[in-house]
Amino acid sequence: MLNRAAILIKYKQPALDWLNNAEPEAEGIITLESVNSDRTVYLVREEAYDDTELFLKENYRYFFENELFSWYTAEELWPEKLSLELFSKWFEVECHSMVLDAEEEELADDEI
Repeated sequence: MLNRAAILIKYKQPALDWLNNAEPEAEGIITLESVNSDRTVYLVREEAYDDTELFLKENYRYFFENELFSWYTAEELWPEKLSLELFSKWFEVECHSMVLDAEEEELADDEI
C-alpha cells in the first residue's frame, strides 16, 4: 500500500465544448466517452482524501493547467481565467484513499 491518495479527473460537457472549439483546425470531434476513457491518475498526499474540497481549493490550478496542457501546449488557446469555479464546472473529481501497488517490481520514475 502506498502512502498516497489517488485523484482522477473526469471531464464534463463544458470542458468538452472547449476542447472541440479551442482549435478550429482540430480533426474530428472529441466525445465525453473518449475523453474520459483513459484518465490521468494523480497521486497526492494521503490527507487530500480527508478533505478533498480543501485540497482542491488549494491545488486546483495544478490539475487545471496539467489537463489543459495535455491537449494544447499553446496557452493562448486556454481560457483567460483559470478559476476554481471554472474548474468545478469543467471537471468532476474522484479521490480514492486506497492506493495499492500490485506489482513486485520497484516503482520507477520515467522522468528521471
